[in-house]
Amino acid sequence: MKRIGNLYEKIYSIDNLILAHKNARKRKKNLLQINMVNKNPQLLNELSEALKNKTYKTSKYRVHTINDNGKEREIAVLPYYPDRIVHWAIMQVIEPLFIRNFIYDTYAAIPNRGPHKACKKIFQSNEDYCLKFDIKKYFSNIDHKTLKSLLEKRFKDKDLLWLLGELIDSYNGIPIGNYTSQYFGNFYLSEFDHWCKETLRINQYYRYMDDVIILGKKEELHKAFIEIKKYINGLKLEIKNNHQIYPINSRGINFGGYVIFKNHIMLRKTIYKRIRRLASKKFTKKVFRTAMSYKGWVNYCDGYKLYNKYINPIRREYENTVRAGA
Repeated sequence: MKRIGNLYEKIYSIDNLILAHKNARKRKKNLLQINMVNKNPQLLNELSEALKNKTYKTSKYRVHTINDNGKEREIAVLPYYPDRIVHWAIMQVIEPLFIRNFIYDTYAAIPNRGPHKACKKIFQSNEDYCLKFDIKKYFSNIDHKTLKSLLEKRFKDKDLLWLLGELIDSYNGIPIGNYTSQYFGNFYLSEFDHWCKETLRINQYYRYMDDVIILGKKEELHKAFIEIKKYINGLKLEIKNNHQIYPINSRGINFGGYVIFKNHIMLRKTIYKRIRRLASKKFTKKVFRTAMSYKGWVNYCDGYKLYNKYINPIRREYENTVRAGA
């Protein structure tokens, strides 16, 4: 793997920071800090100097817990200025380099990929058995020393590695909520992806962050899992005890929001329930917008009846509202 250098100056350049501010403020509600930077562009010059001189230090996190499909997740949020701008400035330079290193069959948080593309690819497989596993408390258990060592294999720019190390060491594990975190999470398993494909010669391999699906013959999957478990433990991670090897048509592959069988695709039960709850709410434009986002999910599965029962009535209500001039 060719190591890449001469990147840090691009990150703290004023043009890159201006673009980072422009991108970071999109769809953000914290207008106070955004307006502060808008009215005081000198702040970006000060940030450029702080990065150049390595006096930049990650701000204090504001931590809160959310319920994500029955799982409690700790979300860590940084101030807009300077931190979110810095994260955007970094990713504008190195995101393409990260993506270039990823295999095609990793799908989380990467432009033009996502669960729909993963679902379609898995559905096209003609294999009969599935190995399914995920990592125990993945983001919380990512080892800082190991992550920084992996980054050193990819980048030789010492100043960039200092800044990435500053972000990594600012929190226990890797915080859910940072723009950089989704790429650190993907990158941490990227060598594992290549190892599965190139050393174990696994053809039907799919990863969505820490959720992994491997399709193949039953005996081959059992054999591969022994080696996979050793590799994951070497990354100081642990595979959850609910890993399974089973025939696909016995209960389908629960992955990326869908349950995929050999002959049809269903929406995951939790998403189906959300759509049903949405349909019971009083109509508003927000309900309509949410329904249309779910329509995108339904389009990729056998959801014709579901669409007609729950989503289409919301669409018709919206059209009637528009015609009435409301």
